Amino acid sequence: MVNPWLAMETGADPAERIASLRRAHEAFLAGGQVTPPVRRVVADSWRRSAAARAASDGVVPVELDEDALRAHRQAHPLARAMPVFRELLGAIAQDGAHLLAVCDPQGRMLWVEGHPGVVRRAERMNFVAGARWDERHAGTNAPGTALAADHAVQIFAAEHYNRRVQPWTCAAAPLHDLRTGRLLGAVDITGGDHLASPHSLALVQATARAAESHLAAQSPQPGVCLTALGRDEALLIVDGRQLRLGRRHSEIMVLLAHHPEGLTGDQLSVLLYGEREMRPVTLRAEMSRLRQLAGPLLASRPYRLRRPVDTDASAVGADLTAGDLPAALGGYRGPLLPLSEAPGVRRLRTALEDRLRRTLLAGRDAVALRQWAQAPWGEDDLEIWEALVEALPLHSPARADAYATSARLRTAYGLKGT
Repeated sequence: MVNPWLAMETGADPAERIASLRRAHEAFLAGGQVTPPVRRVVADSWRRSAAARAASDGVVPVELDEDALRAHRQAHPLARAMPVFRELLGAIAQDGAHLLAVCDPQGRMLWVEGHPGVVRRAERMNFVAGARWDERHAGTNAPGTALAADHAVQIFAAEHYNRRVQPWTCAAAPLHDLRTGRLLGAVDITGGDHLASPHSLALVQATARAAESHLAAQSPQPGVCLTALGRDEALLIVDGRQLRLGRRHSEIMVLLAHHPEGLTGDQLSVLLYGEREMRPVTLRAEMSRLRQLAGPLLASRPYRLRRPVDTDASAVGADLTAGDLPAALGGYRGPLLPLSEAPGVRRLRTALEDRLRRTLLAGRDAVALRQWAQAPWGEDDLEIWEALVEALPLHSPARADAYATSARLRTAYGLKGT
């Protein structure tokens, strides 16, 4: 079976493939239709890029100035993995044909390294540290698509959504915290057409795994972690063992993690089902099935967790308490169990989101406000967009764009213009 994450099958003609991809790319931009030989992963990315109104011809934005970049690098966990990246990919990055790049979960480039001549060529399209290379801003590209798909991927030549990037080929792999499952960013190698081979994809995958292991070795021994932000099915990690929970079990684990003192059956039932009449046997059956998955972690009378559980939601809350807004935004991968209608989960979800928004609005930091506004959960947030307008320099193009968006939202909400 052909690996769908590889750009080309063995023996394919690169020039012929580029020509056919360019025709398919132009057809997509003209009418939204995807034709062969576009891979499904690329077609899905093109559609996401188009929906996000990513530029099909232009340079990507630089979000972090020199001071902000320096602070973000120092605070980011991937800084501790840079020796691994440089050891495994450094020689390639200095050969005059490739670049090594590392980005955070939002696609902001933290490091872009290589031969000075290649670095200068990449600067023409803002492939530089501090620039935003997620799909929303840069369209289809290896690091951005690796983050969106949460999988290692190659992007070859005209598979890139942005025409300015099409002379390049790249391969990237996402990186995670092995203890919590939290997405940390991606590592990428960028160069010419020759990167469209199984070796480059295998290399970045191996480098990502080595970096994850390196970071895990420097961290405390794994305990119990629950990842539920931006996902409808939570990921439970118990001593390194990963369990993907169903939706109801995800709700139960989130609620028990938030109530370490435990909950009676009646209390848990109200948090899960509200005032609906539910037979006690319904909850007992759910708890029995969850106990089969989680084993001795789950106790009863009252229902509780026998060990402390670190959740990504509580980590964001702790960052806010510590006054570290960049870390909180970096850890916030979206609303808590977004599709859950359980009353207890909805209250927790709203409380965390409101706390983040209040901090953003009070801080009036343009970078942080833009990060929230351009995320799927913030793109229709009028109050944030209006705060962003006030935070940006008076005559900047970004301010004009933000003003246009806020005006559109005011019209959509039936509000009078300012």
